[in-house]
Amino acid sequence: MECIISGLMNKQIADRLGISLITVKIHRAHIMKKMHAQSLADLVRMSEYLNLHNKEISRYKNK
Repeated sequence: MECIISGLMNKQIADRLGISLITVKIHRAHIMKKMHAQSLADLVRMSEYLNLHNKEISRYKNK
């Protein structure tokens, strides 16, 4: 979830975690469903409310 709310694209998440792109998409869908988020913006707001945002994960940070 931290990678998603940090703005990483699915392909970047897959590369960083060493998993396939389809696996990332499945996990992302499960997270959205379990959190009852209608959009990425909803998920980000929820994570901020729960103080889950990890500032160390960046879209531009190397592995």
